[in-house]
Amino acid sequence: MGTLGEGFAEALWMLVSFDAELMEITLRSLQVTLTALVIASLISWPLGTLLAIRRFRYRRATISVLNALMGLPPVVVGLFIYVILSRSGPLGVLGLLYTPTAMIIAQVIIMVPLISSIAHQTIRDLWSDYHDLLISMNTTPRQKVLTLLWDGRRSLLTASLAGFGRAIGEVGAIMIVGGNIEHSTRVLTTAIALETGKGEFGLALGLGFVLILLSVVVSFGVHSIARTERADRW
Repeated sequence: MGTLGEGFAEALWMLVSFDAELMEITLRSLQVTLTALVIASLISWPLGTLLAIRRFRYRRATISVLNALMGLPPVVVGLFIYVILSRSGPLGVLGLLYTPTAMIIAQVIIMVPLISSIAHQTIRDLWSDYHDLLISMNTTPRQKVLTLLWDGRRSLLTASLAGFGRAIGEVGAIMIVGGNIEHSTRVLTTAIALETGKGEFGLALGLGFVLILLSVVVSFGVHSIARTERADRW
């Protein structure tokens, strides 16, 4: 076990030298989370739009459930998916447990309530502004949805980036369904937990720096989009 100072020095060297293991884990994390983000956005944007412009029997209950699920502990999501995908579970025959696919499923479930709730709020505000105009133009339901999605694209992208920020730093659910298998399902957060437990501070700190950098990039992206949106409105 090296000292903390040696760990920092090793971490910096791994970053500047593009250490192979560090790059592999980082790229796998991005692959899993970006795939989950695209799937979650394709589910959440239409769902948020539907909840904003359509009236149906269990609409309010659905909105309440989505808002409640925003605070659902990710480890519970991981446990639920583990039971479903385990050998004795209903989908155990697919053999998805301890694979990147299982990790993507977990992150999609974690992100959908958050992105859907923000998307619903965004489209609801737009719908109140556009309702009379779109009705007077005799637009089809498809045209209404596309118009609202296009005009609210920046806020919807912000919602997706918020979901990405939550998913990329998640460890509990990913550890349960992915298993932290080397060269297969090991990602940034699980690798940090493992290397810290082993006392390998160099790799752990290197991975931590990468995770912080990704979080900063996401936060900067959200801030930039929000500023652009406010400027356009003014």
